[in-house]
Amino acid sequence: QVQLVESGGGLVQSGGSLRLSCAASGITLDDYAIGWFRQAPGKKREGVSCIPRSGGYTYYPDSVQGRFTFSRDNAKNTMYLQMNSLRPDDTAVYYCAAGNYCYCTGDGCSDLTMDYWGKGTLVTVSS
Repeated sequence: QVQLVESGGGLVQSGGSLRLSCAASGITLDDYAIGWFRQAPGKKREGVSCIPRSGGYTYYPDSVQGRFTFSRDNAKNTMYLQMNSLRPDDTAVYYCAAGNYCYCTGDGCSDLTMDYWGKGTLVTVSS
């Protein structure tokens, strides 16, 4: 059974930092494209970072470029999202995912290419 379990969300002030973790079981993350997505209230889910199967690059949309860093620890089968300089518009439920490939444009990454999802962790940024 595949499980992705996020942790690390919480309440932070504008300008602060959080690090999200996503522990995987039932799959090996190194075999998949992996990504972080978020969904704010009343908005559609958007991709904020994606690493393809082959690795080699990490995609970030303009909205988080320079503030968010996506990494993974293959030994722990865990991925991370370091979020710095957080803003109130970063408030959302954040999800980790694994799938076949990343499909990303300047606006973000599609969630249609992901097969496995965590249940999400809430990040709230106060002004």
